[in-house]
Amino acid sequence: MIKYICDVIIRETRMKSVFPSRNNGSMRKLIRKLDELSSRDSIKYLVYASSILFFFAFILLPPIIGILENISQVETILHEPNLLARANAAIIQSFFMAFIIATLDLVAALPLAWFIVRSRIELAHIIDTMVDIPFLIPTAALGYSTLLFWGRPDGISRIFGVESLVPEGFLLVFLLHFSFSYPVIVRVMVGELLNYKEVYEIAARTLGAQPLTAVRTITLPLLKPGIIASFLLAFARSLSETGATVMVAGQWENGPVFLFRVIDMVGLPEHLKSSVLVYVSSILIFTSTILFFLISLLAPKFRFPIRRVFPSIERRLSSSKIIRFRNGLTLLVFLLVVLSPSLFIALPMIGALIDGTLGEALVGSGPWGEFWRSMTISYAIGSLSTIVNIIFGLPAAIVIARRKLGGATPIFKALISIPIIVPSIALGVSLRLFWGRYYFLHEFWILLFSHTTITYTYFVESMAAAMESIPLEIEEVASTLGAKPLTIFREITLPLTKYSMFSGAVLVFTRALGETGAAKAVARTKEFWTTPILLVNWIKDGKITGSQKALSVGLYIILSFIILLALRLLTRRRK
Repeated sequence: MIKYICDVIIRETRMKSVFPSRNNGSMRKLIRKLDELSSRDSIKYLVYASSILFFFAFILLPPIIGILENISQVETILHEPNLLARANAAIIQSFFMAFIIATLDLVAALPLAWFIVRSRIELAHIIDTMVDIPFLIPTAALGYSTLLFWGRPDGISRIFGVESLVPEGFLLVFLLHFSFSYPVIVRVMVGELLNYKEVYEIAARTLGAQPLTAVRTITLPLLKPGIIASFLLAFARSLSETGATVMVAGQWENGPVFLFRVIDMVGLPEHLKSSVLVYVSSILIFTSTILFFLISLLAPKFRFPIRRVFPSIERRLSSSKIIRFRNGLTLLVFLLVVLSPSLFIALPMIGALIDGTLGEALVGSGPWGEFWRSMTISYAIGSLSTIVNIIFGLPAAIVIARRKLGGATPIFKALISIPIIVPSIALGVSLRLFWGRYYFLHEFWILLFSHTTITYTYFVESMAAAMESIPLEIEEVASTLGAKPLTIFREITLPLTKYSMFSGAVLVFTRALGETGAAKAVARTKEFWTTPILLVNWIKDGKITGSQKALSVGLYIILSFIILLALRLLTRRRK
């Protein structure tokens, strides 16, 4: 690595001496000027200060101020006992569902992660690739596909000869949340297992411990940080999802579904509607934040409950027959409950391609005009929020990774995690209250601010983690050899973190593209509906045919995949 740094500095020096004509180019002059400016302390402080100021001014404080300024409106709902009871029940259902989903996801996903990492067969690599499919499908599309698979006659219900094997309601919401949060835990735990050194586990087995005993008493305690992190991610994912949940909820309500319906409620006085939104949003925001930090602080102190060894029982459970049964059951759950509902939309979409619906969509006739308008808005919002997060999130990631704030760095890092903890529709309501008072702000910009807020954490966290893995000594050696700060970043830090930067940008783009709750809370007019909002309304609209619904969801998925593939190919080409 040190040799690599020296080669970089020598190459830069040679290029300046051997190719003087290129140095006279405008781009070369600009880069050289920026390199010189980057060595000034005032410029560095300005960049870091601007990034931190952006975080507080546009990400953290607006939702807090939006709620606090309108907290007095809560009094109105206190005089409506029926509406208050419904709101409280929805809030309780939110946390109950999120806790159940995160717990069962962890129990079901950990064996699959173990199979992917420890298995030597080719199937493990195929499964590893397929795990990401539900994560890449926009949740609005995933919700409709799940509804068709479990709750409609043309899905799995046909096998059992019933109209709906799983009717809309609590159980269907559970299956939906399980499918889109399951890949999160698998992906986190696969990373943890790949980084885990098996030496202690091997030593225990050498001393006579059964495989299950070694895993239970040694491996799992060492993997506890990853287990806690994946549990929190699944918890936050379930707590936040809105659009897909609305599609399958039926009469069942949690906090996001209740807020979604209140926004659309006709006949409810505006002052009472505002009171309900503030009441539910404030409780969801502050309760979810407190729970997140309590779990983060207290969970590492908990020990695995059973430390006693049961040799005869654990010997049987460690047998090859039990292991094959466990792997088979794990794959069955993944294929039936996670993957099949995610891909089922492909079947009705094929029918839409045959019956002429595709032609109507391509020419934009009928309702397809508003579909393409919503797609344009969604991709514009997704692209701009990605660019904004890269510009202002990159310095924030450096601040965290290189501890530029000293002892305050952990606090800053914890604050940055808040947007992914809070349910997105509650965050959207608070942002609507804050930015909505500035009447000169166009609705498009408020949409952009809301999507930037929700996706900011994903980019900063991924880049900070990548930079923390690069030893600080590498950058110090380059600096000693005369490299300017910007040169070090361009020639050393960026090449080593390019993949993480791309991954963070993709996370931001896909998250913004699939966001329903915040977009619903912020969008005032139909002209600025994003595609997830449009799809939710189309699914509930009896005037939209089944072929139109299936094709719209299919086009949404296909275009998302095409853009992600183009970005990946572009990155590889430039590499």
